[in-house]
Amino acid sequence: MPVESGSSAAARQAKQKRKSHSLSIRRTNSTEQERSGLQREMIEGQDSKLPLSLRNNLVDLFGQIEREFENLYIENLELRREIETLNDRLAAEGQTFEGADLAKGALKTKASHSTSQLSQKLKTTYKASTSKIVSSFKATTSRAVCQLVREYVGHRDGLWDLSVTRTQPVVLGTASADHTAMLWSIETGKCLLKYMGHQGSVNSIKFHPTEQVALTASGDQTAHIWRYMVQLPTPQPVLDISQTPCEDDVDFSDKDEADCEVEGPNDCPSVRVPTTTLRSHQGVVIAADWLVGGKQVVTASWDRAANLYDVETSELVHSLTGHDQELTHCCTHPTQRLVVTSSRDTTFRLWDFRDPSIHSVNVFQGHTDTVTSAVFTVGDNVVSGSDDRTVKVWDLKNMRSPIATIRTDSAVNRISVSVNQKIIALPHDNRQVRLFDMSGVRLARLPRSNRQGHRRMVCCSAWCEDNTTCNLFTCGFDRQAIGWNINIPALLQEK
Repeated sequence: MPVESGSSAAARQAKQKRKSHSLSIRRTNSTEQERSGLQREMIEGQDSKLPLSLRNNLVDLFGQIEREFENLYIENLELRREIETLNDRLAAEGQTFEGADLAKGALKTKASHSTSQLSQKLKTTYKASTSKIVSSFKATTSRAVCQLVREYVGHRDGLWDLSVTRTQPVVLGTASADHTAMLWSIETGKCLLKYMGHQGSVNSIKFHPTEQVALTASGDQTAHIWRYMVQLPTPQPVLDISQTPCEDDVDFSDKDEADCEVEGPNDCPSVRVPTTTLRSHQGVVIAADWLVGGKQVVTASWDRAANLYDVETSELVHSLTGHDQELTHCCTHPTQRLVVTSSRDTTFRLWDFRDPSIHSVNVFQGHTDTVTSAVFTVGDNVVSGSDDRTVKVWDLKNMRSPIATIRTDSAVNRISVSVNQKIIALPHDNRQVRLFDMSGVRLARLPRSNRQGHRRMVCCSAWCEDNTTCNLFTCGFDRQAIGWNINIPALLQEK
């Protein structure tokens, strides 16, 4: 009998396998319609809230996926058969290679190559997606350091507001519910002057940009302008200052300390009569500020209006109406004739007085609760804080939506922004003070415990750019103001 050669036998075997392959595919195609019909009957018999057309579309899509997997499975079987054929040929030709090991080696090499490529791609993607997280962990080696430098104690009731003078001598001013405002030596903590001209709570204090003149707003429905003259005492060495990292693991006790009756400084000189009294509001005057140049002031009141006054004549220039509820704050731009007012109606409004003939107003509705304050920055930004526990950063050129949103765990009170470092200080109802950059990245939280920090709601914060000892001040309803030294490394601000 004639004997087939190895090559002809292999060709015949491959031909038969291709034939079986085509037959299997034809069998698959022939049963497709029957299978889809059965699936549609099963779907129609099932209870589902999806529309029938959508369910049929899903059946078609899953059918296509199943067919793709079937084709891959058949191709895999074909590859296995071809490997076996090659192994048979190698064995017939007397090669010493073991077919199974060869096949496994080839597959292993191919698999390892594919795995290495996939692993490299995963590593690249992982590094790209976690670069910010890794950089934040690296930044912990240069921690923000927050030092409590001095406490300013002397008021008999809670403090609503505080501010730092813009001219020499640099002093700290506080406004209190005890009907007084006080001026303090930043270096020594000594009271330099007490203003006692109001008949109600003093809700706000701001200093003239070039003169030794203060502006206070009060619950007696007036705003007062008064002059001061102070002489700074000799600085004393600061005692018991320990550098405390601004971290979350500081001991924060919820136990309130007992309030102590603090006697006010008896030897502190006082001023009782203002140089100018601004009257026209029908409700509590909650805030006031100087416009650029210091020739006009703006006041915000619970009568839902903000008033613009001429300082020299005390006359009402404009009454800014439009808010639906009580106003909570007002702020002026440091270099332009712009005013922003905030209100309990969840909005804040931007008033433009740059053109004397046109006084435009823009309304912004980015919050869901009372807007407690909205302040300008040196650039073209407005930062707003709210009782809805958020702080939003806005661009004056496009204020349709905020460019950054900071979400916190407590209501936010009167915020302030550092001119040099562009850091936002957030005083909270829960006695905490947090620091964020303009991008919304959290930089630090000031330490608070029963030994240091505020023991009641923190009402206001204010930056002092020119003082090296204290560059941030906070006040609250624990009847004290606190001076802090904040050191934020550049690495943390740029991360």
